[in-house]
Amino acid sequence: MSNDDITLTAGDAEVDVLPGNGGRVGGLRVGGTELLRQGERFGCFPMVPWCGRIRDGRFLDGAEVRQMPLNAPPNAIHGTVRDGAWSVARVAEGEAVITYDLVEPWPYAGRVTHVVALTPDSLSLTMSVETYDASFPAQIGWHPWFNRNLGGEGAQDVRLDFSPAWQEERGDDHLPTGHRIDPRPGPWDDCFGMPGGVDVTLTWPGQLELKVGSREEWVVVYDEQEAAVCVEPQTGPPNGLNTLPRLVTPLEPLEATTTWTWRRL
Repeated sequence: MSNDDITLTAGDAEVDVLPGNGGRVGGLRVGGTELLRQGERFGCFPMVPWCGRIRDGRFLDGAEVRQMPLNAPPNAIHGTVRDGAWSVARVAEGEAVITYDLVEPWPYAGRVTHVVALTPDSLSLTMSVETYDASFPAQIGWHPWFNRNLGGEGAQDVRLDFSPAWQEERGDDHLPTGHRIDPRPGPWDDCFGMPGGVDVTLTWPGQLELKVGSREEWVVVYDEQEAAVCVEPQTGPPNGLNTLPRLVTPLEPLEATTTWTWRRL
């Protein structure tokens, strides 16, 4: 199938899937109101095979040092798949499945599958990374840009509500120091631990409540930009290929899901 843009519809919800632009979700509309920041770099993009920054773009694979391009100097950020074109595996009512075969600069062969499933009141995103060859460390995450303000007369900015068990102390280089601290007030570009699973509520007063959930226990919250706030569930912290690697093997793929549920206010 071609990698043309896909629009799924369920009830009054619509989601755009853009295989040709990094496999991202380009838009999510509820009752005609766009929830995601628009633009080719925004929407909600998949972070694979790592999330956030890798210090100096380097990670260890056994005794071997692997070097990734420094696309956020002096670090590498957000994986490689958001820069590529994905293939469409299938489209059915309310569901699209797209795939991406890992290529250079990532040094290992593997396939990423992204399942986008829409219902009238939820969007579920499931990603898996599998290999039929050498095992390798990897992470999975999502980077949504939610509009801070949904517009309309008297519209108020979004409120974030979540109760993390800890915050990863952030160094001057924006990377975790390895110390856990009590959660601090924002603004944030920070990683938080939620051992019971990611559970973050975004409320646009008088308009919409949206819950971001995942069984994973890591979430990065970024709200330092005026236009949008980001709530990013992921399988490990930034620099996690070095500090908390998850191994993808021929027998054991890496899989994660995030589900967004909403209701009108």
